[in-house]
Amino acid sequence: MRILLFTGKGGVGKTTVAAATATRAAEHGLRTIVCSTDPAHSLADAFDAPLGDRPTPIAHRLFGQQLNARIRFEEAWDDVRSYLVDVLDWAGAGAVEAEELAVIPGLDEVFALADIKEFATSGDYDLVVVDCAPTAETIRLLSLPDVLGWYMERMFDTQRRLTRIARPILQRVSGIPIAADGVFDAVRRFYDRLDGVRELLTDGDITSARLVVNPERLVVAEARRTFTYLSLFGYHVDAVIANRILPAELDHPWLTQWRATQAAHLDVIADAFAPLPLLAAELANEEIVGMPALSIFAKNLYGEADAAARLSHTEPFQVDASGDALLLSVQLPFTERDEVRLGRTGDELVLTVGPHRRALVLPDSLVRRDVAGARFVDDRLVVEFV
Repeated sequence: MRILLFTGKGGVGKTTVAAATATRAAEHGLRTIVCSTDPAHSLADAFDAPLGDRPTPIAHRLFGQQLNARIRFEEAWDDVRSYLVDVLDWAGAGAVEAEELAVIPGLDEVFALADIKEFATSGDYDLVVVDCAPTAETIRLLSLPDVLGWYMERMFDTQRRLTRIARPILQRVSGIPIAADGVFDAVRRFYDRLDGVRELLTDGDITSARLVVNPERLVVAEARRTFTYLSLFGYHVDAVIANRILPAELDHPWLTQWRATQAAHLDVIADAFAPLPLLAAELANEEIVGMPALSIFAKNLYGEADAAARLSHTEPFQVDASGDALLLSVQLPFTERDEVRLGRTGDELVLTVGPHRRALVLPDSLVRRDVAGARFVDDRLVVEFV
């Protein structure tokens, strides 16, 4: 079983790359499903085929899905939806407005995680291809297992007990609807569906993320930041795909500067992301729509390589011995020392890089030790425990 996550800045062509990869895998005999976590879906447009909220056949061994958060919310969290509608109604929102506002932002990511786990563990598929939303939403998606796990383990039961105690008083004093046990039960049931998804997505033998870029300064800069944050949360990036490169046969004076600029950016990408493999896709002479065009695109992109295979073996985290000390190293590419904040709380190492914060649960071998210091070695933050 393999899972491939395709992400990149909006407009770089990641949907095309994801659809083409899924097409090639199905042609090579893998039972493949490709799904989208982007609320602004375009998978159906890439395949030129209708796709529903559930797995929809596209071709032999190939299925597609475009998630509908509203349908899932009504199916899976009806108690939560009803409670939110009551609260919004109490606050003065009209019936239509309450129904619209009850769909919580970010639910697409939550439901997408549940679907990815379901597809990967069902035994129905050999490969799950995920066309992720633009990078900011993708980082939120992939950080959710950490955030949800922290909340459920430390806050959920306490909040449920406090709500149960306060419910009679608050309802008499304010009249505001208070969450009933059914609401908390629905949250718990849904979280249980996500149990194990983090282990699934951070296992490099199962899941790989691939960064799709165009040879442009702003796109490359965002891809570098994305690589840093994916590494922070323990995800394995196994390739960078440079898309829409000007073909060599386009020999026109007007394109000379564009060609030189792209060549310079490609050199930067190759150097910056080494040792990750760099795959290149030329700008097509027409829209890449439908399976025949996607198949040709994938053949040109991957050549003779197995599109579903793990293309590199970098490790975001590792623990090594150095004399009597143990060294925890975290891959943080493109990160300066002053961008990192490090703290320790009990059995957790709290690591902050830019706007993103992660609490790493330490293994038993490190919990009983003290942090003696930290330093950067190449692109890895090395924390020493003694």
